[in-house]
Amino acid sequence: MDRRETEFRSFYKDKRVLITGHTGFKGTWLTKVLLGLGAQVTGYALKPSTQPNLFALSGVKNSGNFHHITGDIRDLPGLKETFQKYRPEIVFHLAAQPIVRDSYKDPVFTYSTNVMGTVHVLECVRTVDGVRSVVNVTTDKVYKNMEWEYGYRENEPLDGFDPYSNSKSCSELVTHSYKASFFDANEVRISTARAGNVIGGGDFANDRIIPDAVRAVEMAYRLNREKAQIPVRNPHSTRPYQHVLEPLHMYLLIAMKQYQEAKYAGYYNVGPDDCDCVTTGRLADLFCQKWNAGGETALSWPAAEWINQAEPGAPHEANFLKLDCSKIKNLFVWHPVWHMDRCMEETVRFTKVWLSGGDLEAEMEREIRAFFLDIDG
Repeated sequence: MDRRETEFRSFYKDKRVLITGHTGFKGTWLTKVLLGLGAQVTGYALKPSTQPNLFALSGVKNSGNFHHITGDIRDLPGLKETFQKYRPEIVFHLAAQPIVRDSYKDPVFTYSTNVMGTVHVLECVRTVDGVRSVVNVTTDKVYKNMEWEYGYRENEPLDGFDPYSNSKSCSELVTHSYKASFFDANEVRISTARAGNVIGGGDFANDRIIPDAVRAVEMAYRLNREKAQIPVRNPHSTRPYQHVLEPLHMYLLIAMKQYQEAKYAGYYNVGPDDCDCVTTGRLADLFCQKWNAGGETALSWPAAEWINQAEPGAPHEANFLKLDCSKIKNLFVWHPVWHMDRCMEETVRFTKVWLSGGDLEAEMEREIRAFFLDIDG
């Protein structure tokens, strides 16, 4: 067992933790990690939005020390009842409408979920005793995007363009206000974490490059085709990509450190190194490379390639986006663990285990263990 896993296990064992949005991609991975560390986890979220979904595949619902609550964070009485019943000490707020293009289709749902949902979580923290540490997970898209080539820093203006990005900017501002108005003088420590674009096994969301790639190879595999064609809408757009365990590691570290010392509460970019800020086309290249290289099973997989499928008149999405993570690197003496090559290896391996009917619970546990071992490597 490595140093960080030992540290986390010592801290999180038997801690009462509430996760909003636990049925989503990141939420399920976070739930799996925390249960493995011995925490008492309560999840509050809508039913999974995709079929298939990682929450069902992961088996976390049947784990001990886990309470699964189906609820909507727009429902303040229902959320407060959950806080009052389970009395969390630590809260990870992940529940959100997370898709940029979906926010154009339904901006009212996006704002009511992402803004008022944050208000409701913080109101429960304010009015129900016991919470000591809160991490509100937002996004790299909260900044006013000037298409600069340097990474955005935590003191840059917040003003996301599209309804999703803007609603997460508002979530940041809500957190700032609650923190200044209600929490600065007491023992509740609150941080926001602005993460980059996460990828990894088990993401089945719409309008994301890796899920699109997975759907393409799945269809070709199920139909016994020799080749899978992956549609790529914006091959030249640059994003800060990272494996899902990277930001989760930092959410856990922030929550632990600020629980122990108030000085760690703040606003943080949680992104990859510059070498992992790549174009969508490069990411698709890497997926195809790792997919076509073979795998652990003896099955015959279709070959993968990507095609440029630009959509004229598509809704606006930022073209160039990077994060400057100097603040969190210096304060927490941290650096990313898995670069994009390893990240894609793990994602492709997970996908092949899933398609071949393998043990996904064991695969997730292997991946989490490997990540912890590499933290101090």
